[in-house]
Amino acid sequence: MTSIKATNITWHEGHVDRGDRQKLLKQEGALIWFTGLSGSGKSTIAFTLEHALVQRGHMAYALDGDNIRFGLNKNLGFSAEDRTENIRRIAEVGKLYADTGVITMTSFISPYRADRDAARETIGAGDFFEIFVDTPLEVCEERDPKGLYKKARAGEIKGFTGIDDPYEAPEKPELVIDTSKVSPQEASISIVEMLVKAGKIPALSD
Repeated sequence: MTSIKATNITWHEGHVDRGDRQKLLKQEGALIWFTGLSGSGKSTIAFTLEHALVQRGHMAYALDGDNIRFGLNKNLGFSAEDRTENIRRIAEVGKLYADTGVITMTSFISPYRADRDAARETIGAGDFFEIFVDTPLEVCEERDPKGLYKKARAGEIKGFTGIDDPYEAPEKPELVIDTSKVSPQEASISIVEMLVKAGKIPALSD
C-alpha cells in the first residue's frame, strides 16, 4: 500500500476536553488490546468484557478484527504491509475512542511486535493495556472455529499466523490469559480488576 501524507492541514482544538467527557461518563478512556493466535479466544473475551462493563454502568465498545474488515479495513488483505496498516488504523480509531472516555477492546491477531508497540505509542502508555491471549497452538487448532487451520494445513491459505507465518509474542504484556485454563468470564473479572487498579473505573461499592 502506497503511503500518502496529508498536506495543508491544521489541527483544530475544540471547546470540550477529555477531562470533561470522562467526568460525564464517570470513567477514564482506555484501549485494551487483545492479541493472540486465531481461535485463542480474543473476541470471546472482548465481547464478554464489553457486556460486563456495560452491566456495571460503563461505556464500552469492542472492535473485532473480522468485523472491522467488513467496513473500515475492507480494502486490506493479509500481507505484512496490509497487516501493519490494519493495526495502524485501529490504533488511530482506538486513540479517538480513548479521548472520548470510552473503554475500548480490540481483538486482532496483530502478530508483529513492532505493530503493537507502534499502537501503544499512538495510544499512550497510560491508556494502552496489552492482553496476551496465550492459548496453546494445539488448542487453537483443535477449536478451529472458522476452519482456517484446516485450510492452512491443506495449503489453501498461505501466510497463516502460527502455521507458515510467525507470531511474535508480547514481551511485557499487562496481562496474560490462557483460555484453555480460564473461562471468558474469569478472564473478564481479571481485566476489570486491572482497570480498577489502574484507576480507569471505580471499584463497586460494598
